[in-house]
Parts: sequence; structure tokens; C-alpha cells
Amino acid sequence: MGRSGADPGFHERTEGDGMRVLLHYDMDHEEPGLDIVSCSEQDDARFAELLPDTEVIWHVLRPLTAADMDRAPKLKLIQKLGTGVNTIDLDAAKERGIAVANMPGQNAQAVAETSLLLMLAALRRVVAFDARTRRGEGWPADRSLVGGEIAGRTVGLLGGGEIATLLRGMLEAIGANVLYTSRRPRRDDPAWRELDDLLRASDIVSVHVPLTGETRHLLDAGRLALLPDGAIVVNTARGAVIDEAALVAELRSGRLGGAGLDVFEREPADASNPLLALDNVVVMPHVAWLTRETWDRYFAVAAENCRRLARGDGLLHRVV
Repeated sequence: MGRSGADPGFHERTEGDGMRVLLHYDMDHEEPGLDIVSCSEQDDARFAELLPDTEVIWHVLRPLTAADMDRAPKLKLIQKLGTGVNTIDLDAAKERGIAVANMPGQNAQAVAETSLLLMLAALRRVVAFDARTRRGEGWPADRSLVGGEIAGRTVGLLGGGEIATLLRGMLEAIGANVLYTSRRPRRDDPAWRELDDLLRASDIVSVHVPLTGETRHLLDAGRLALLPDGAIVVNTARGAVIDEAALVAELRSGRLGGAGLDVFEREPADASNPLLALDNVVVMPHVAWLTRETWDRYFAVAAENCRRLARGDGLLHRVV
């Protein structure tokens, strides 16, 4: 049965226990046939204590290193709860014969909705208005706080996968003109653009690509400069796709209108990150995926892969 990460201890395993699963997040969950123990991502001491008996890790965000894997001699599977596997040392897993699987699309609805939320929050200056209201300064509003509407604006999506596709439908439903770019050209689709052309045309740009060597700092100073004056930048993918120093410079200068960020180059974001001091930036701590519905979908896939592992069957969405 599941145990809370708040419980500092855990029982010794006995014959008849199910497969030991370490849920690396502070949440309880139970599944028939699985011995699930939870551990906060911030509790490294407990994590190290649990690793030697762990057969499967259900991984969220805290990076998994070769050293972690060496402390887990029974580890057979790292199951990413989500899509991006950049926080897992894939080479180390492969060298040690540890399978890695992810679950593409299971958080797509939540991330698409959050991307829309961040666009609206940045356009309507929610951070500044929230602070003013809490100080009792709600009226009158400075002229600089007059917001805008998504309807009639051009939104450029970096990526053409499931999240971008869902978001495109939401945006078009409220009157936006949506363009997108993708690794593979789709010139038969009038909404597809080359990246630089998309940036020049976009009043709002939203990032939906994985972090790879090719996409690191994809939006650097040169590409951010292609955006129209007053443009909004939204990122719910991976922080390092954007050069943060370049983004800060554009926001401080006032050339860009704002940003909505759920991800950062270094996570969790440190309080000294200059983006956090800007009132035209709305931020969240990499939780665009975090809904009850997403957890239900995550657990369904993760439990199925544990059953497949026990039977010796092929895993769903195996990466390594």
C-alpha cells in the first residue's frame, strides 16, 4: 500500500509484497499488486534510503543521475510521469540495463489549458493588478496596465504535437489567428511557417518543443529580436529552450510586452532569478501538467507498464 512522504520510515519487505515502486513525488497512491512508497522530490536523504529496495521509479522532475541508479541495484524501470526525459541520464540507464519509458500526451490537455491561461494573464497584466488590489490600490489603473485581447491577435506555436494541436483549437475558438512551426515542414498547411517567419508574424509565441541539443536556446537574442514590439512569450515546455538572459533584457527594455513562464533554465527557480522581479511576467513552478485528471492518466499508464514488466511483455512508450 502507499505511504506518505511525510512518514520518515518504511517497512521491511516481506514475502508476498508486490513490486516495489518508488513514487518520487509527495503523493499517496495505491495499486493492486504494487508496493508503492512515496518520497518528496525535496527529501534526498529519504530518497537515498529507499533506492536499494526499489524496482521501479515513477519519476517526475528531480534529475535522476548515474549515482542514483548505482544506489538502486534492483532497479528495472524508470517510468517518467510525463513526456520529457531530459531529467534522466539515459546513457547511464542504458549502460545498466534499466528500461526507461514515458507517456506522451497524458498531460496534453492540462498543459494546453495552462498555456492559454498564461497568455491571458500576461496580456491582462494579472500580476500587476493582483499586487495593486492586495495593496488596496485597485482604482485608478495606470495607463500602462491597459491590457489586450487574444481575439484578433496572431499566436505562433513552436511545435506541432498534441499540446500545440489542442491549444490551436482553443485559440481559434476565441478568435486568434494561429500559426505554427515544426521540425518537419508541412507546407501543405497554410498555418505552417518557418521558425523565423513565424516569429516575425507572432503577437504571442508559445513554446511546445522538447529540450534537445538542437532546441537549447532556440529562442536566443537574435530570434527574440524578430518578434514584434509588445509581443508576449509563453513557455510551458522546457526553460532552456529560451535564453533567459536575452528574455530578461527584452522585457526590461519594454520592447516585449510580457511573458508567461512555467519553466526555467534552472529549477526550481531561485528567488534571485531576475525574471521573478518583473511585474510583466507571470510565473508558475513547472506545474502546467498538475491536475487531478493528469494524475489519473499518469497512474493508469504507469501501473500498466509495471504489469507488463512483471509479465515480461513490451513496455508502452519505451525510450531506452
